[in-house]
Amino acid sequence: MAEIAVFLDRDGTIARDVRYCCRVEDFEILPTVPQAIRLLNQHGFKIIVVTNQSGIARGYLTEKTLFQIHQYMKDKLARYDARVDAIYYCPHHADDGCQCRKPKPVLLLRAAKELGIDLSRSYTVGDGEIDIKAGRAASCRTVLVTTGPNVKRGIAESCDYIADTLLEAAEWIVKDARL
Repeated sequence: MAEIAVFLDRDGTIARDVRYCCRVEDFEILPTVPQAIRLLNQHGFKIIVVTNQSGIARGYLTEKTLFQIHQYMKDKLARYDARVDAIYYCPHHADDGCQCRKPKPVLLLRAAKELGIDLSRSYTVGDGEIDIKAGRAASCRTVLVTTGPNVKRGIAESCDYIADTLLEAAEWIVKDARL
């Protein structure tokens, strides 16, 4: 049986949005995020982080530094018995015309293929229009969280749910998935 996933944006959804976060010291997990991810883990969802990281193409950080930031994130979450199952990122600049940058759904589609995920039963959660568009394009249900600076209420009508925190989103997802 195919897995059900929750695809999470990183900056503004899991962590405070620091423009081109390029140092581990600048990475700060938002309140209630560990509890939200733990709740989703407990209900059997795969947690997949999908993030655009054009800071690599711009020379602000290396892929090695990005790996260190992500390892730090996973270590912090583990202290709360929460885990991320996979991380997919686009290292390209927005002007590069790549196929993997959100709002294109390529990273979600690749994760689904590699991890055996049923996209039609999965969810995408993010703080911006590109996250919602990527989720919709991949046939996921979508949740907009109002925790980041990219929130535009105008996209609310295209979401399945709007939440003030990732924990509120996780609680809704758990209930919605049971229906």
